[in-house]
Amino acid sequence: MPSRRTALALFAGTTAALTLGAPAARARAAHPRPFGRHGSPARRRDPRTLYVDPYGQGDHTDVQSAVDAATGTGRTLVIAPGVYRATVLVGAAREGLTLIGASGDARDTVLVYGNAAGTPEPDGTGSLGTSGSASVTVQAAGFTARDLTFANDWLRSDNPEYTGTQAVAIKVQGDRSAFYGCRFLGHQDTLYADSPALTSFARHYYRDCYVEGDVDFVFGRASAVFDRCHFRTLTRADLASAPYGFVFAPSTAGANPYGFLVLRSRVTSAAPDAYYKLARPWVPSSDLTARPMLTVRDSHLGPGIDAVTPYATMSAGFPWQDQRFAEHRNTGPGARVTVPANRPQLTAAEARAHTPARWLSEAR
Repeated sequence: MPSRRTALALFAGTTAALTLGAPAARARAAHPRPFGRHGSPARRRDPRTLYVDPYGQGDHTDVQSAVDAATGTGRTLVIAPGVYRATVLVGAAREGLTLIGASGDARDTVLVYGNAAGTPEPDGTGSLGTSGSASVTVQAAGFTARDLTFANDWLRSDNPEYTGTQAVAIKVQGDRSAFYGCRFLGHQDTLYADSPALTSFARHYYRDCYVEGDVDFVFGRASAVFDRCHFRTLTRADLASAPYGFVFAPSTAGANPYGFLVLRSRVTSAAPDAYYKLARPWVPSSDLTARPMLTVRDSHLGPGIDAVTPYATMSAGFPWQDQRFAEHRNTGPGARVTVPANRPQLTAAEARAHTPARWLSEAR
């Protein structure tokens, strides 16, 4: 399998690789207009839209400078195809910001960096930590992304001396955040669905997205809906036996009735059968009152998920059985109920309350 440094990702289990540096050239040859149907600086679709192009045909050549220039609320950045290797911070003041991949194909426009939790701070005072490893951090409310790839290409194999191997592709904290047709690529802790504070119940919506990783690669305390998404578990050359990892690790606050809701989605795997757990609860030291919540419903779970014991406990004293894990009408080899006690199921009446409308409602 190609290194993530030389082939950034395999999309949806195919063998077509996205090589760093190649997408923009391919797209430019096929489409002389880098912004496609979204206009250009000369034919701006509205005064609140800015254009990013690494070859200089936009208002900015990098994403961070465009974010910094997008002052006020409700701005839009149209990003031309290319690999943008830099960290990006969307601060809280950029409320209502929208980022659009110009080609309409998330594989063409990649925001990537390669930090890990164990990466030293620039001033030598310590390490970055999990949050500090994020390639992209979104603090603003009302953030929307369409047709973009968010990636962290740090590899354990390149850094065997590291103990902090978490490497976040994106950390999302803002309320009313939405992602459509996006890809999230990494290994451990790929997608951090978070909130601004322990007492803030941020709402996220992910539609038609692709997420890959190995350990806890969808995690956090947000009230997050994953609708028609594809989760892909990766193989691991550094481990000789199961489990390789866990798909979900929610850390829902005890006072929040809405954690992670996964529906009409699928979980596939590049690893051997039953080498992955569906989830384990994360009760962080910063919030020992957390009561993680996950509902997976109307989804297809492939053979990579351990059907006999799909859940595991992360920390002693916080067994998964005491958390809020449930399933409803799932299909596939990984969804077989062989030990009923290990697979809590919603009744039809209970399932009627586990919907995107309930999770994302303003008045809840």
